[in-house]
Amino acid sequence: MKRYLPATAIAVLLATAPAVSVFAQDAPPPPATEPGMALLALRNFPPKGDAKLVVLSPAFKADGDIPFENTQYKGNVFPGLSWTPGPVGTKSYVVIMQDGDAMVRGAPILHWTMANIPAATVALDAGMSAPPGGASNGPNIRGAAQAYMGPRPPAGPKHRYHFQVFALDTTLPAEALADYASLTTAMKDHVLANGEIIGLARQMPPGGL
Repeated sequence: MKRYLPATAIAVLLATAPAVSVFAQDAPPPPATEPGMALLALRNFPPKGDAKLVVLSPAFKADGDIPFENTQYKGNVFPGLSWTPGPVGTKSYVVIMQDGDAMVRGAPILHWTMANIPAATVALDAGMSAPPGGASNGPNIRGAAQAYMGPRPPAGPKHRYHFQVFALDTTLPAEALADYASLTTAMKDHVLANGEIIGLARQMPPGGL
């Protein structure tokens, strides 16, 4: 003979059961110590003065989670960026995206760079498929002239992704886009202002969301 629980008992069980949601599978926050912090571009190429850029993204808030659509796990769609105009004398902008929680060959993972963004351009559209006129994709960990490469952190704590913007008093020659060392050498002593937005990303749970 089958026995059935009363509706009131079922309601109590449901109310007291642990909540199951995507948040139950969420990764812990990044550790307090960021291994690549001292080697990030923003730390090593400061502006000549004290000018700062305010950097925003329509896809995530500062220190917030980057949507999976903007990661390599799902879509790898560029999230979009905007920043306040650089000071008088700005000739171009450079964007450098680094993962400060992962080190490869002694440096933070370089995800994406773009150089020679015109001085009149202070936003890159979400879903951007090609650089704006005059700008060029620079190097990342895979080589030269690489398009946006979104986050793909391994299992474990979330990683911090630094979207860093630099206002320069010059434009960079083509040979400066060969690799990270060439890019940053060409930028040195030409930074008028800089700023960043940091987004967090975690490994996508098995089976997706």
